[in-house]
Amino acid sequence: MKPYRLVAAGLAAALLGSLVAATPVNAAPATTTAPAHAGSTGCATDPATPKRQFRAMWIASVVNIDWPTKASYTAPDRIAAQQAEYTGWLDLAQRLNHNAVVVQVRPTADAFWPSPYEPWSEYLTGVRGQDPGWDPLAYLVAESHKRNLEFHAWFNPYRISMPDGAGADVDKLAPGHPARENPEWAVAYPQNAAGSRLYYNPGIPEVRQFVQTAMLDAVKRYDIDGVHFDDYFYPYPAAGQDFADQATFERYGAGFASKADWRRHNIDLLVQEMGRRIKATKPWVKFGVSPFGIWRNKAVDPLGSETNGTQSYDANFADTRKWVKEEWIDYIVPQVYWNIGLAVADYAKLVPWWSEVVAGTRVQLYIGQADYKIADPAQPAPWQDPAEMSKHLTFNRDYPQVAGNIHFSAVQVRANRLGATDRYVAEHYSRPALIPTMPHLAAKPLMFPVLTGASRQADGVRLRWRQPADGLGPFGRATSYAIYRFDGIDLPGSCGFADAGNLVGTVRAGGAGAQSWLDSTAEPGRRYSYYVTALDRLANESQPSPPWFVLR
Repeated sequence: MKPYRLVAAGLAAALLGSLVAATPVNAAPATTTAPAHAGSTGCATDPATPKRQFRAMWIASVVNIDWPTKASYTAPDRIAAQQAEYTGWLDLAQRLNHNAVVVQVRPTADAFWPSPYEPWSEYLTGVRGQDPGWDPLAYLVAESHKRNLEFHAWFNPYRISMPDGAGADVDKLAPGHPARENPEWAVAYPQNAAGSRLYYNPGIPEVRQFVQTAMLDAVKRYDIDGVHFDDYFYPYPAAGQDFADQATFERYGAGFASKADWRRHNIDLLVQEMGRRIKATKPWVKFGVSPFGIWRNKAVDPLGSETNGTQSYDANFADTRKWVKEEWIDYIVPQVYWNIGLAVADYAKLVPWWSEVVAGTRVQLYIGQADYKIADPAQPAPWQDPAEMSKHLTFNRDYPQVAGNIHFSAVQVRANRLGATDRYVAEHYSRPALIPTMPHLAAKPLMFPVLTGASRQADGVRLRWRQPADGLGPFGRATSYAIYRFDGIDLPGSCGFADAGNLVGTVRAGGAGAQSWLDSTAEPGRRYSYYVTALDRLANESQPSPPWFVLR
């Protein structure tokens, strides 16, 4: 059959199927009354198996925290070793039913890709500016997508060096480094201290534009799904020292009541402008920030949280609440790195506060989780409890604004200290979950898939389907698929798709033509009904396909 006839045949089959089987996935029967624990669809849902939830871990490259390891530098084949290390993290993410990774690709004004603006990162080879002989970012993105994991590229905007690297010495940076070429852009902080390092001066307009351009190079050239900033804007304050930008303030700070207000304005501009430039480049790329968990304390500002800790508004000059209210970002991940009940910063007070901040905005809230504190003897008693992290995720269920979690960091997740990772995964991540949608980002409707067959094999059931009108005319293009399985051959109704109780897997689209997926958990001899939905790159979901029944 010629290609155009094949498309036409598939489209006809899909339209016919819609008359007998396809109810919108998110629709509820008109007679449904929303019970307790009902989802937004009006269907009863299980909070332990949410259909949509952002789940990720941070994979940090700075000082080789997670990837790549320093050991890889001396491996007989360094490239193969680093690639194997990375795919190992992706395998872990899949086992934990995560659906994204957040990977640090610009830790210290450097690059994990062949950037025309900044040198190669020293954390790839151990040598600042040395070409690693491959394009890591291309590999990171491609391998993540193969496993249907979103890839969020994590950039640090202003940090130039670390104490165990170049420290405060501009001359120790890689040859040709922008800070060597423009030493007036760099500020050493703290001064004359063992932990001193270099930062770009956020108050210089040329610096702000430069760092944006350097990061946008990765957005333009690679198929990333998100741009991610952490909590480092102005550096955390050192006792008795101020960041040395008085001359910059005198030059650019006219009209501001204080240096602090001017500094916050500088960071506001970075966030606002970066968000606009990302969307101008690729409208579908998400922009998120992971700030320190406290904006301001209520004792200082009536809008603040009931806490008594460091305030990002004053310490980093990051007005994170404003960024949410102004909707300059798509998501925010406050680092709520404290246990439930901690007097200074109580998890059980901060999550409700952040939920209230995002309420009524289009900004999604994910919570940054401190897996690194589990079983640390220096931490309070709750962190010695294997259930503490799972309690955090249970607490989040009472706040519908919480749309997911990111765990810091990958090595800590894998360590599974006290069996805590196993516990929270069993209790909260037992099923796959789809990425939360972002309705404010433009999308086209998707035609639903058409199942063309299912066959029993020794290792499970192999499903096959096609995607009609994929990317044609008014229809969007399928980036991935979700597979639902129901016991027996009774039609499940729309509420069967309301949570992830029947979601058995997701898979990346394999290009044009036939798609397939193996259900390795199917039991021999059992009857099943399968449905497949299509999802675009923003996780907008089509109606379900007409069913395919496996009778024996």
